[in-house]
Amino acid sequence: MEFKYFDVPGVVEILPRVFGDARGAFFESFSALKMEEAGIVGDWAQDNQSRSDRGVVRGLHFQKPPYAQAKLVRVAAGRARDVVVDIRRDSPTYGRHVSVILDSERYNMLYVPVGFAHGFTALEDNTLFLYKCTNYYAPQSEGGLLWNDPALAIDWGVSSPTISAKDQVLPTLAEFESPF
Repeated sequence: MEFKYFDVPGVVEILPRVFGDARGAFFESFSALKMEEAGIVGDWAQDNQSRSDRGVVRGLHFQKPPYAQAKLVRVAAGRARDVVVDIRRDSPTYGRHVSVILDSERYNMLYVPVGFAHGFTALEDNTLFLYKCTNYYAPQSEGGLLWNDPALAIDWGVSSPTISAKDQVLPTLAEFESPF
């Protein structure tokens, strides 16, 4: 596995070593030992999967303490633009985001630490998005930021996104009080 670090500390892109031949491909999608060596440590508790068609934007979401989650995300089919926003109030990169294209043909993954809002847009129909989480989902702990907040200046890569009603009414960064 190769690990790519960003100028927003804590966010890591993971590029697995893929073995391909006439039968298809094989890769190691998770190794606690290799993740720990790269500084990615977590007690993984729950896996989730979503399916989205092209243009669907999901996010920007997080869970508040004590149910905060780190996530290891990847695309099993299709492509997605994955976005994470630093919401750690004392962080020098507070409000900054990282955007990575996750692609089922590259098998790349993104580690999203606790203290980040997370979202993605599906760039192809039938995009299967996988989430490995360090804590269980707790509806009373949900939080989020408005996906199209001009202060975040996120390029979602689509012109007419499909957004849930819930995601359309999340607070902007200026209205937001971070629990982290």
